[in-house]
Amino acid sequence: MIIRQASMRNEVKEHMRDGAGTVALRHLLSPEQVPGGRLFSELTLAPGSSIGQHTHTGETEYYYILEGAGEVDEGGGPIAIAAGDLVVTGNGESHSIRNDGDTPLRFIALILFDQENRSSH
Repeated sequence: MIIRQASMRNEVKEHMRDGAGTVALRHLLSPEQVPGGRLFSELTLAPGSSIGQHTHTGETEYYYILEGAGEVDEGGGPIAIAAGDLVVTGNGESHSIRNDGDTPLRFIALILFDQENRSSH
């Protein structure tokens, strides 16, 4: 199967999870197409934009940073991230991400249900 970029749904969210600014999402797959999960998307945060603190219970979220720089806070204070880094958040943990640079922060986000929750979704 090949899914062409033209058929991918694009969306812009303001103040995502009470964050600052805008987040552009390109949904690479629809939620129904993500086996064992609910999100597989490319996100772009404009400089100064963020996704607010949120918790992942019964699922794990992966951020693979494609370009730009920023910071992630997993509850212990901000940690610098850059292209090539992978952020993994699950097991009831929470996180936020912020573009503190002057170029767009672009990353892939993948949310998969934890093993015990896969059959209920």
